[in-house]
Amino acid sequence: MAKNVGMDKFVVHGGRPLSGTVTVAGAKNSTLPILAACLLTDEPCVIEGAPHLEDVATMVRLLRSMGCTVTRAGRSITVRAAGRVANEAPYEIVRKMRAGYYVLGPLLGRRGTAKVSLPGGCAIGARPVDLHLRGVEALGARIRLDHGYIEAECRRLRGAAVMLAGSNGPSVGATVNTMMAAVLARGRTVIESAACEPEVADVAGFLNCMGAKVEGAGTSRIKIAGVKRLSGARYRPLPDRIEAGTLAVAAAITRGRVEIRNCVPAHLAAPIEVLRRAGFGVEPARRSLVVSGRDRPNSMGFTTSPYPVFPTDLQAQFMALACLADGVSVIGESVFESRFMHAMELERMGGRISLKGNTAVVTGVERLSGAQVMASDLRASAALVLAGLAARGTTEVLRIYHLDRGYERLERKLSLLGAKVERVKIQE
Repeated sequence: MAKNVGMDKFVVHGGRPLSGTVTVAGAKNSTLPILAACLLTDEPCVIEGAPHLEDVATMVRLLRSMGCTVTRAGRSITVRAAGRVANEAPYEIVRKMRAGYYVLGPLLGRRGTAKVSLPGGCAIGARPVDLHLRGVEALGARIRLDHGYIEAECRRLRGAAVMLAGSNGPSVGATVNTMMAAVLARGRTVIESAACEPEVADVAGFLNCMGAKVEGAGTSRIKIAGVKRLSGARYRPLPDRIEAGTLAVAAAITRGRVEIRNCVPAHLAAPIEVLRRAGFGVEPARRSLVVSGRDRPNSMGFTTSPYPVFPTDLQAQFMALACLADGVSVIGESVFESRFMHAMELERMGGRISLKGNTAVVTGVERLSGAQVMASDLRASAALVLAGLAARGTTEVLRIYHLDRGYERLERKLSLLGAKVERVKIQE
């Protein structure tokens, strides 16, 4: 993986329909909590098919800083949390990604104490950790916030009924953290209003491979029977549905034809329906997806919401597509209050977007023009690259360190499909 990616940019030469076959990497949003869950045992855990991402590298650094032995060979990561593993996740590492707080549940479950920095990550609005704290407090943890750290302790967690309903719907992070804390708790835990995302079920699959007793993950009610100890395990996370969805939009926005392999179309039912209504051909198979289109898309309308409704992590990419639609598209964002920052950058490329609270009204234009644009977060950076693929002329996307947090060598995958995308180091 490229070093010093913060000083890189993408130069995208637009106007080339994509064609060919591309393979999706392992899911970032499964891999990160699964790596954190390795703290629940002193035996070695092997995670296969791990994507080469900055966030994964950051989680590896975090585990090493806590005293874990972590080795990587290709796409396989081996973690052993034996001996004197620290109970603190320091700010200088956690600030780089919000997923650092996933160590809270495992540390409490196994060690009975945790000191975790409040998280950093993308600038997409407030994502309070109150639901995470509510979950572990219900299990008996005592919580204190001190100088930017969550300090939690409990001699041994106890199973309980946990209600995780939040103002913006279920929380994937809180569900997973509570689930990881509960697997070693004494007694039985029932999580109500749990997030239903496939990644939650994936983490539960790993925990069960370690000897946990988790039922119902992937539904709104998860039942957990606590066990005394967990063993090591070997596990392969599911494919990244957000990367698959992004590549589907890349095929659509360039009016090309792309076969996307190693994906689960059932996990993308809502985005697939939007693509079909927009006029694109979508041919799902068991582990692949073919997306094709020749004409300007129809206008579209959707509102993001927790799974199985439209994912917020694909909202920006579909807004780029809506910029070229024939008609007016209406896009609602119900998950995060500040996730329209990419709209201003798309307007620099000729998009016509009007923001009204948590709704974006996009009046389609016949073509976009290349421009220098700046990414504000991970998914916004992907949207700007997609817009550049369809734009006339050259687009420069700055701050692609956001992109490298969640997409494995995206420029290489797009280039193999016929795009002209270059990673260029910015001269200081």
